[in-house]
Amino acid sequence: MKPPDLSLKEASKDTSKDGPLEAALGHTFQRRELLEQALTHSSHAHESEDMGDARPAPQRDNEQMEFLGDAVLGFVTSRALFQRFPGYHEGKLSKLRAHLVSARHLANVALELDLGKYLRLGYGEEKSGGRNKAALLVNALEALLAALYLDAGLEAAAGFILGRIVEPELARLGAEATETFPVTDHKSALQELLQARGRPQPVYALVKEEGPEHRKTFTVELQVAADGPRKELRARASGSTKKAAEQNAARKALEKLAPASNH
Repeated sequence: MKPPDLSLKEASKDTSKDGPLEAALGHTFQRRELLEQALTHSSHAHESEDMGDARPAPQRDNEQMEFLGDAVLGFVTSRALFQRFPGYHEGKLSKLRAHLVSARHLANVALELDLGKYLRLGYGEEKSGGRNKAALLVNALEALLAALYLDAGLEAAAGFILGRIVEPELARLGAEATETFPVTDHKSALQELLQARGRPQPVYALVKEEGPEHRKTFTVELQVAADGPRKELRARASGSTKKAAEQNAARKALEKLAPASNH
């Protein structure tokens, strides 16, 4: 017996014209299938196919739209920061962008939109609490950005991104905080900075592990290969976990690469 489609009950509330989610997005979709696809998790799509639903076309999930939405988000955010902070060094712009497009921040935006209740989930994902999973919420939000872009163009997507993702967070940080706010994802910021400069990506190597099992300290060395006239870059740091050590090493590398961003 096919399990009831628990997710469709809520999701269908926004497939009618001018639904509550569309009101929050500030856009009424002309191609409603884009909205439906953006809200469809792969578990729902696969379950529908397995059950042999009599549908005019196979169910499509939001994974490809998530890919496109991530790119739209990155471009719009980069453009906004470039225009708003013309005096910022590229390192500082990269740090600020990394914060604005981080999974933590996007998950908060998705929660503000109450996005979880509109997701179309498979029975198993529904039962395991998929509506409250940050990763699913972030993916769906990025897919919605792609849906906006495909339905109405870049500026429609940009309007939502600026109004709900970028500007409120910049206002929360404030002018002083925007200059000095802590970046937690140093690895992503370093990766973006190196890519912007056309340099090789960093390699992390565990060089030391010491201390008792319950209080170990890990030491990691980061290396960026020499590139033409630019010398090899190395940074070494420690942490209570390998990931923490890598983040600390990336922070040190950022300080070496972009000292102007600290002024």
